[in-house]
Amino acid sequence: MHLRHRLIAVSVAASLAAAPLVMFSTTANAAPGTKSLASVLLKDTTKAGNPKFDDNGKDFDILTAAVLAVLADDPESPVSVLTDGNVTLTAFLPTDNAFKLTGNALDLSARNEERLAGKYVDALGVNGIEAVLLYHVVPGFKINAKAAAEADGVELETALEQSIEVNVTRDGIFLKDMSDARDPQVIIPDINKGNKQIGHGINRVLLPAF
Repeated sequence: MHLRHRLIAVSVAASLAAAPLVMFSTTANAAPGTKSLASVLLKDTTKAGNPKFDDNGKDFDILTAAVLAVLADDPESPVSVLTDGNVTLTAFLPTDNAFKLTGNALDLSARNEERLAGKYVDALGVNGIEAVLLYHVVPGFKINAKAAAEADGVELETALEQSIEVNVTRDGIFLKDMSDARDPQVIIPDINKGNKQIGHGINRVLLPAF
């Protein structure tokens, strides 16, 4: 199936459950900007507003497609918070390679990004895609990479009301989700730094309990 819907970005929102709030506060003196994460993701789209599916596994075409699909189905979806740069949040953003790796674990594979995006929608439905995206967003807190590196063991309650746990090792920052699959790792830190909304690219998709 060809993905007709337009998506924005994935990521699931969360409030912090057991950590000093100061750890996640903005430390810069200058007021943070209001550029949204959606505007960052949508820079890499066609003139028609569709994702530029390509062979670059390090960008976010499938994620963009997923978010646009949810918003096309329901413009009032909670995922739309990613378009409002006045709302403080942290989002974990799976790369295209992340969707491929997780897709293999879910028996979802395709020759190209566009087909893989369609397979995710077919398998999970728009509501399932929405749940996955919300599981990547932590609203109310701007958590930069430095703060995350000092938050080993902290649980983040996402917008889906399911938690993810920060696991810091010598190899980097990992996130424990509700699945038994390999934990996603932060590989592209501090996307949209300097604004109220900050993102971190991850190498696998966070999976909630369905």
